[in-house]
Amino acid sequence: MLNRRHIRIKVMQLIYALNGNENADLKKEQRMLIKHSEDIYSLYLVMISLLVEVQKRAEVYIKKAQEKHLATPEEKNPNRKFIQNEVLQSLKANAHLKQELEDYNITNWNLDDEYVDLLFKSLMESELYKDYMSTKTSTYNEDKLFVVDFFKTIIAPNDKLFDYLEDKNITWIDDLPVVNTTIVKMLNKIKPSSSTSLFIPKIFKDEDDKRFAQELLSKTVLNLSVFSEAIDERTKNWDKDRIANIDFVLLQMAICEFQKFPSIPVKVTINEYLEIAKEYSTPKSNIFINGILDKLVKEYEKNGTLNKVGRGLM
Repeated sequence: MLNRRHIRIKVMQLIYALNGNENADLKKEQRMLIKHSEDIYSLYLVMISLLVEVQKRAEVYIKKAQEKHLATPEEKNPNRKFIQNEVLQSLKANAHLKQELEDYNITNWNLDDEYVDLLFKSLMESELYKDYMSTKTSTYNEDKLFVVDFFKTIIAPNDKLFDYLEDKNITWIDDLPVVNTTIVKMLNKIKPSSSTSLFIPKIFKDEDDKRFAQELLSKTVLNLSVFSEAIDERTKNWDKDRIANIDFVLLQMAICEFQKFPSIPVKVTINEYLEIAKEYSTPKSNIFINGILDKLVKEYEKNGTLNKVGRGLM
């Protein structure tokens, strides 16, 4: 679920919080990194469970309409296409997913069911729903496309849901784009024959990515003063108070990758931190960071101190 850029962001946030403290308890920071990484999985479970909860809300809505004293013929014999959607039914019946929701104690929509009502109402008022419900039957693929569009156009961009998630966990807002993308990819992949484990993603793609996260944090923290000195030497004409703290952290991490991660290409490192700077720092930060890193790389190449192995890594 976590890609390399998001791993870098997680590490950046932890180092930024240390405020230059090279004597920080590294084991504690490592545990915090894992916890923050696991938080993204909790958010995934919160978001994927919304699909099931809205479907359940539709069942309740139909039942209440049928029980009205003066129910209309349409209410007595409703179109059950949405609640019978095969993709939603498979999610609802997914034993692996049910167990994960229990294990991670995901009870958000029991406690805050007004958001489920909000999304159900938005769905019913949408042209997407009206078009889908214009017939009473559909193929599995049509059901799947509807659920994908439901998630992409109604759940994912909902502002009130966004505010709710931010209140619950401030780091979730950074995680939300990754989680939403993961869910959409999984929904697009689902087939009638898909394993129930399809909707149980790994937090890290593999052990290499998990090791990269841990080592980027530890190697940067252990060398903060050395990397800071390298930055200071190349920013003597800059007013230190005007250099954004986040820029300093990103430069430290980039230098760490230059020096301590021989298999990561220089261009990859530079491009990653420039993109992160665009999102998390000032409008001119990427220009500043690019200038410093470009200067550093040229110096390292000239001195033969750029620690890179393999062809095409320079």
